[in-house]
Amino acid sequence: MKKSTLSIGALLIAVSASFSQVYSQSGDGYPEALLNTKRVFSRGLADAIGQPFRGVATSTGVVSDLFPLKSTGASTAMIVSAASTFLGTLNNAELSRTQYAVDDPEWRNWSNVDVGIFSRHGVSLEEMSEQQKTAAWALLRASLSAEGVAQTQDIMKTEQSLFELNGEPIRYGEEKYYFTVMGIPSTTEPWGWQLDGHHLVINFFVLGDQVVMTPAFWGGEPVFTESGKYAGNRIMQDEQNQGLAFMQSLDAGQQAAATIDPNKTRNNQLAAANEDNLTLDYEGLRGSELSSAQKSQLLNLIRVYIANMREPHANITMDEIGQHIGETYFSWIGNAEDDAVFYYRIHSPVILIEFDHQNPVGTTQINAPGTPTRDHIHTIVRTPNGNDYGKDLLAQHLAAHPH
Repeated sequence: MKKSTLSIGALLIAVSASFSQVYSQSGDGYPEALLNTKRVFSRGLADAIGQPFRGVATSTGVVSDLFPLKSTGASTAMIVSAASTFLGTLNNAELSRTQYAVDDPEWRNWSNVDVGIFSRHGVSLEEMSEQQKTAAWALLRASLSAEGVAQTQDIMKTEQSLFELNGEPIRYGEEKYYFTVMGIPSTTEPWGWQLDGHHLVINFFVLGDQVVMTPAFWGGEPVFTESGKYAGNRIMQDEQNQGLAFMQSLDAGQQAAATIDPNKTRNNQLAAANEDNLTLDYEGLRGSELSSAQKSQLLNLIRVYIANMREPHANITMDEIGQHIGETYFSWIGNAEDDAVFYYRIHSPVILIEFDHQNPVGTTQINAPGTPTRDHIHTIVRTPNGNDYGKDLLAQHLAAHPH
């Protein structure tokens, strides 16, 4: 397993010594430790974007011809209309930092860390007028399922909880989420949009009636909010519980084949920000070793993630994933007890999903530092072999229709 750039996990380790200082600060300004952390993430981004995009691939290289241009019959007119309306609410200054070319490197300028240590472009919900917020949420509702919109809202609520636990208004707040648009919304030409903020990043590419919604990062801390404005808010439970249920459903031999490491002692996510060119070989239990019922159960687990996209595009994506179910690998770190803390990965030529229980960062007041907890979850969904951000589709389109 080889990696091309410094991962977010490695970045967090590199700055972990300063985090105790960072999180003890409050107020509106930048303490020196926080500025130093911000520098580390800026350098990580610069290094990653400086590498030409290849896409996630195994050590044998990128597999071609997996993502044909085609008509799906699923209209994107509603999404186009919502994006055009949103752009129409922005003034010139806002447009200049919100709209980019469809093939701009800005696509890759995202991170799952907080706004205080990673600067975003675009316009945030926090600074929008009510008219602009209404249009921004209309774009999300046109693109995402009801479940996807609800999960988006609930993850944003965790930022309020982090603010209540830590203060630091420069870092935390439920509306510190930024919108950008790539290209010009069209039912025939390629374009897309991005939502970027702490624990929530959605890249949404559109070409005709084809849609690609990766990379998509969904996560949060605290997973369960015990007090404050959003007491009772809970996130990522289906991803956690159905993943564990699938592992528990396997027989002993299958569990052994799936298990990379029985001990979950650290952060294990590999494919988050700055990992567009991650080299990652298949590990674990291969789909061809599953029964028909088990294959269906694995597809149902995958659907938990894909169902954040609005139908019928979610169904189209699931059909594409299902065609490769025999080549889909399931891997696991940790044990499989009912209260286990764990990591799992689902990996095929056309989908990569990671789920990870992480060490506490913003909840060390209530969770033991340095120990993975169910109260901090990271997930990532990617399209391997060059089609994150719809880049493979875009390249085919541009080859046939030079701009």
